[in-house]
Amino acid sequence: MLDKVYKAGINNRSVRLSTKSELIRMSEQEAVNIIKTGGVLVYPTETLFAIGADASDERAANRVARIKGRPVSKPLPLIIGSMEQLDLVTDFISSEILKLAKSFWPGPLSILIKARGELPSAVKDSRGYTSVRWTDHPLACALCIKSRTALIATSANMSGKQAVAKVEDLDNELTVMAEGVFDGCPGPKGGSPSTVVEPLCGGKVRVLRDGVISRKTLIRAGFAVVR
Repeated sequence: MLDKVYKAGINNRSVRLSTKSELIRMSEQEAVNIIKTGGVLVYPTETLFAIGADASDERAANRVARIKGRPVSKPLPLIIGSMEQLDLVTDFISSEILKLAKSFWPGPLSILIKARGELPSAVKDSRGYTSVRWTDHPLACALCIKSRTALIATSANMSGKQAVAKVEDLDNELTVMAEGVFDGCPGPKGGSPSTVVEPLCGGKVRVLRDGVISRKTLIRAGFAVVR
């Protein structure tokens, strides 16, 4: 156990945070409670460790952006824990979105979609779009389902620094500003982040960020990758 328990965050209560050398573990329910009470959480995904919060909570979303030092020009990406939860993120699901989801979800493909109007500005670009994926990481998925919300899932590193896949590599400067670090098996696979695509008409997609799912894989699945 740690020598120190930091006082921080919600209602001045004692919360579980990390130091550079050690980590206080928390239960899944404790992690869910942090999300439900507007807190910021570091947690594993299928690719890398993420820092996030309830995607519908504007104050929490703004905190995540401030903690990372992320510019407002870069909206925060989201994850969901089921196809049904996509309705929490968007009012319109096109046939192109459905085809991509059927081919690659759950998994590391983030799809650019028109966000619901009430979602925080920190998760939307200037056109009102956000990127979302149905995560296939069991812990991240459970957090979404049990919190009954989409989660912000931006990489758990200060803006401009290296994203990490091992809990011991998390930046203490970042973790001490969150309400907690939720860790468990399986850990993130590491390597590339999720691939981000913009669905276009006629089975075409534009790759906005290369990642785990390659352009060749998209083409093999029947999509035309355009510039």
